[in-house]
Amino acid sequence: MTKDIHLVINGTPVVAQSHQTILKAAEANGIHIPRLCYFEGIHEEGNCRVCSVKINNQKNLKPACRTMVEEGMNVITDDNDVFEAVTMNLELLAHKHHFECFNCSRENNCEFLDLLREYSVENELTHLYGSHDAPCYFSDTSGVITVDSSKCILCGRCVSACEKFTGLGILNYNQRGSETYVGPALFHHMEDAGCIYCGKCIQACPTGALREKDDIRLLETALRDPRKTVIVQVAPSIRATLGEEFGYPIGTNVEGQMFAALKKLGIDEIMDTNFTADLTILEEGTEFIERLKKGGPFPMLTSCSPGWVNYLELYHADLIPNLSSCKSPQQMAGALIKTYYAKELKLDPKNIVSVSIMPCIAKKEEARRDDMGRDGYKDVDIVLTTRELARLIRRRKIDFKSLEPMQPFGMLASYTGAGNIFGATGGVMEAALRTVTEVLEEHPTPIDFKELRGNQDIKEATYMIAGTPVRVAVVHGGYAIGKFIDDMKKNEKKYHFVEIMGCTGGCINGGGQPIVQAKIAEKIDIRALRANVLYQIDHDAPLRKSHENPFVKALYDQFLGSPNSHLSHKLLHTHYHKREAYAKIF
Repeated sequence: MTKDIHLVINGTPVVAQSHQTILKAAEANGIHIPRLCYFEGIHEEGNCRVCSVKINNQKNLKPACRTMVEEGMNVITDDNDVFEAVTMNLELLAHKHHFECFNCSRENNCEFLDLLREYSVENELTHLYGSHDAPCYFSDTSGVITVDSSKCILCGRCVSACEKFTGLGILNYNQRGSETYVGPALFHHMEDAGCIYCGKCIQACPTGALREKDDIRLLETALRDPRKTVIVQVAPSIRATLGEEFGYPIGTNVEGQMFAALKKLGIDEIMDTNFTADLTILEEGTEFIERLKKGGPFPMLTSCSPGWVNYLELYHADLIPNLSSCKSPQQMAGALIKTYYAKELKLDPKNIVSVSIMPCIAKKEEARRDDMGRDGYKDVDIVLTTRELARLIRRRKIDFKSLEPMQPFGMLASYTGAGNIFGATGGVMEAALRTVTEVLEEHPTPIDFKELRGNQDIKEATYMIAGTPVRVAVVHGGYAIGKFIDDMKKNEKKYHFVEIMGCTGGCINGGGQPIVQAKIAEKIDIRALRANVLYQIDHDAPLRKSHENPFVKALYDQFLGSPNSHLSHKLLHTHYHKREAYAKIF
């Protein structure tokens, strides 16, 4: 005789039938448990252990497809123990599987592939490439970018993209004949090849032989740890690009759905990097004003692009004194999350997982720099690119287009239009000038500095500020950076303030952004379409100057004191050092 059974699954009371397994009880109540070998009425043996769950907090996990419900049972389907066990089982299965997805009858309907994606499991066979058994394959990762020549078709697009966009020639063909592979020139590894991590090679690659180091599993683990509070910041440009991953036209603002998706993923607190973009303007603007008063050193160079910082430290270290000491908005946000915000939330910083969603793979390296943290912890623990966030949303089976738009809340989420245009080339300079001119002239000054907009590689302008002609420039893309610096030194050109971005177009075209197929990218200027989103947000914003942000003002009043104060320098500023390309010689 069937009777009602009362149990709890993931903290939710559930009523099941006495003849049901945990798997069937969960599915009947809309609770997801992964399954692979189970086929009702045909195969119910529980061989694969993919449906493992924790029962009554017991150490040994049980297969949900073979375990009957019991009165008062407490079931956990997705904590870290379960996640790691299921992941390990999938990895073991993947190791035995021959992957030939392009030529498989189940390429668009594969239950196994769906689970591998859901649990961020890589094809374990790729780790064999580069071994003595397969010397013709090359596999390498710097912790930022991964090269897997087993997927390479030797088309050369990445080699050409590296040369065209950076002029550095980091990638090239190595070996000869059947053993030819593409990798860092002269048989180096990515970590010592002088790469600035702009990611243009990734965007040019047609196959996935080059990709960012995937850190999705780190976030998945953090979200399942009850001791951790996960706080996520999102860069300005993400709202202009994320929609492309879900079928929206290029140049669509999906800000509301983006924040809703983060909430759906289980993020505890959401902030906006636009807030610290505004904060950066106060710090950087004050630094520039001090240089104007003291007569230099000029030009002051912006420091918010880690690709550019890599370029400078590797190839033009003599300009380090010219670089602003400001951390990037990502790192400023991380520092505040682990100090000010931790105090406000009454949390130990060691129990906070600080996550950033960025358009740039170089941000992964930036977060690992030695001085980007204190007291044994990092300001930013995990960096995901736009592409990684999209993959995570898809793996969680979140219907992005159906999400009800929402806004983040709290004082670290408010921003002005100036903070938002950081994501486009020229945006940092324009935002800075909106504040600097008003501070120095002590009366309202123009909002728009349109001479700094657009995708010309090098833009120059001169503005009269408090009776002084101030010459500025905007430079984006590694190749243009080299040309600009060489020209500046050779012809002794004088500038006061220069914005430099490692990626052409700025962050809206960063190396971690959605990849647009060549046949589409050849016909349209994706940089302009994406940038228009940010400029439209700025145009419609009620506040368009960083120093007008009331929450930035409150942060100084309540915590930092003033721009460039002792505490500001401790948390929001950094230093740089000369590095050697090709430092490790074999």
